[in-house]
Amino acid sequence: MKITNVEAFWLRCPIPKEKQHFSDYGLLTNFDMTLVVITTEDGLQGFGEAKAAVGSSGVCASIVSCIENELKPILMGKDAKNINRLWEEMYNGTRDHYALSRGRRFPILGRRGLTVSAMSGIDTALWDLKGKALGVPVMDLLGGSCRDQMPAYASGGWADAENIGAQLNGYVAKGFNAVKMRVGIMDQTVQNSINRVKAAREALGPNIKLMADAHGTFSVPEAKQFCRGVEDCNLYWFEEPISPDNRHGTAEVRASTAIPIAAGESEYTSFDIRDLLEVRALDVLQPDAAIIGGISETMRVGHLASVHQLELAPHCWGSAFSFMAGLNVAFASAAATIIEFSLGGNPMMYDLVKEQIEVKDGVIGAPTAPGLGLTPNWDFVKEFKQTI
Repeated sequence: MKITNVEAFWLRCPIPKEKQHFSDYGLLTNFDMTLVVITTEDGLQGFGEAKAAVGSSGVCASIVSCIENELKPILMGKDAKNINRLWEEMYNGTRDHYALSRGRRFPILGRRGLTVSAMSGIDTALWDLKGKALGVPVMDLLGGSCRDQMPAYASGGWADAENIGAQLNGYVAKGFNAVKMRVGIMDQTVQNSINRVKAAREALGPNIKLMADAHGTFSVPEAKQFCRGVEDCNLYWFEEPISPDNRHGTAEVRASTAIPIAAGESEYTSFDIRDLLEVRALDVLQPDAAIIGGISETMRVGHLASVHQLELAPHCWGSAFSFMAGLNVAFASAAATIIEFSLGGNPMMYDLVKEQIEVKDGVIGAPTAPGLGLTPNWDFVKEFKQTI
């Protein structure tokens, strides 16, 4: 399992016009991701994803550079099976020997941001490699499945008040019993967001789970106003009500409402999640495996969720690789009960890999294929790889 090569590819694929949508990020016309490939001496390859942005679009050149120029030299010639050790060596840099001998971390300056995103893709690829080498899904390496299947929720919901019901019921028609819609600054006013949620609930009826995601765009007073306005809509959770830079503000919003508050997709490492928990800001923890530090750190967040008796709901808006990373952790964690499934225009979920990820009747089964169970479509990679 000696590592002989580490590669990173920035992929940018146009979203078909009929599947594009407007949000607070503007009109999303492209989907970006960084594909990480780790090769061992016997030719086995593991794959992972690193993100430059939480949403669909982001310039990934710096992630590619970080992987190829900073992290690859740390990994070359090392044993790919030692995932925990390699994580610490990347996070601590030249002080890794202190960290490993003293049992505490001495992180490099780039302990947050794109360095950790780059580490995320590498870490996920290492888990993929190990699962393939042992012939088991990553879930089994994490302790095995807590359940045989899990409900998925359809993640989308950008239409205006007149059309949001039809849009969300279109997801229900595909078999989903839970749906998520976007709210926040894209609606111009808080009242418009409230009106859209009310219209959604009326159209869906009382038995479909409904979540709302503000992408961190409300102020604290606006988020409180929104919560008061939708109190009778039975939201399953209200996601990223305000900026992730203001954890105390998120805690203030949570203290003002009975609606569960979800966040975590914008955080780096489990330390950031710990800080949110210390101020009692969250009911639902949403780490993104392509941002937070890979499968390793996502699983650590899962342990935090269990210890604090909170829900784990990995953020899975990305390629098939980060989706399967989050899915494997979710099945291995007792705290996870539902998984995100993108209904937006997402070629990285469907065209990047040869396998088809299926949700049937709103339910997805526990992973069974070795590793992440995914094979890149190399023709797709070649076509959409960006020159840096």
